[in-house]
Amino acid sequence: MALEYDVIAVGGGLGGSAVAKVMASSGAHVLLVERETRFKDRIRGEALMPWGVDEARRIGVYDALRASCARDVPKLLRIAGPLRSERDFIASTPQGLAVLTFYHPAMQEVMISEAESAGAEVVRGARIRSVQPGRPPRVTIEHEGKIDECRARLVICCDGRSSAGRGWGGFEVRQDREQMVVSGVLLDRMAIAEDTNVFVMGPHVGQFVLFFPQGGGRVRAYLCYQHDAPRISGEVAFSRFVEGCVVTGAPADFYSGVTIAGPLATFDGADNWVDHPYRDGIALIGDAAACSDPTWGQGMSLALRDARVLTDFLRTDDDWDGAAHAYAAEHDRYYGVIHSVEDWETQVFFERGTQADDIRKRALPKLALEPSRLPDVFISGPDIPFDASMKARLFGYD
Repeated sequence: MALEYDVIAVGGGLGGSAVAKVMASSGAHVLLVERETRFKDRIRGEALMPWGVDEARRIGVYDALRASCARDVPKLLRIAGPLRSERDFIASTPQGLAVLTFYHPAMQEVMISEAESAGAEVVRGARIRSVQPGRPPRVTIEHEGKIDECRARLVICCDGRSSAGRGWGGFEVRQDREQMVVSGVLLDRMAIAEDTNVFVMGPHVGQFVLFFPQGGGRVRAYLCYQHDAPRISGEVAFSRFVEGCVVTGAPADFYSGVTIAGPLATFDGADNWVDHPYRDGIALIGDAAACSDPTWGQGMSLALRDARVLTDFLRTDDDWDGAAHAYAAEHDRYYGVIHSVEDWETQVFFERGTQADDIRKRALPKLALEPSRLPDVFISGPDIPFDASMKARLFGYD
């Protein structure tokens, strides 16, 4: 490793590799540090929403993903009790794009290869021992028994939901109250249409189920349920997972003859985030900046938006401190939209108690008659028209 870089990116996942690719392609001297030598299945997101697919296209990785590990899944089937509705994303989104599904470890390998091909220096199997804020910030890296201290114009921490970058930069972490948790598992031989994502809503039990086909009968399945219910983890709990899905409203025949193709694990769903994710030479992106409730599937799209917005500012302004502050302000805007809609929809569909029941009695009949009352932020992104009237329509106050 050299001692001086323009950018040091901490974390070689989706966001970090995207940043490294874009900045290296623009001529910056970039170091990308990743602790894992081989990416593993850790039950991460595997469905990129149309607005996130558009971000992948704008960053320049869409074609590489589709040519290697990803596939278009253009349709959605919504099941809510006896009601079924279908949607074609290509015909009904501003982006005109399908959902993109993939096996997460395969996507990570493609992304880190894209960064390296663009000219980024990639170091895997390395540990960041510390980052010291300042101008320039300093990064201490341990790799193959050697410790180096490197300097950069900007350190970009893309190190996930348990980000050490937050502590290094002295950021204050905020967190929502506990709400939902998410269990996920990879399944083989599942009998659902390979061009259709499935979303099963069960407000009667405060749960919902998601299926994202990956081709060849392989499907990533998720069960989202209340935080105070017993956790579902490990292969021995698979029968409980299936039972929870069927109680929610998923057709029992979906599971006939399926086999488990990966770990079954559960994760907390409540958002945690920092306000204004830049200070003193350290920028946070992706889950490090704002870990969105994974039940709503926005994390990967947010990571790509962060990478694109930050690099857009850096490439057009030689004052990188000012550019990073501009990114942080813009991040707070679009994450704020997503966070607000997450909270509204959780209240309407999944909160418990008399007040929540009253909201549903008023809101759900109107939603059944006018599906457009449901904000399309999660599919079409945080730049669609957004104001207080959206909440009034969702809650049936109008």
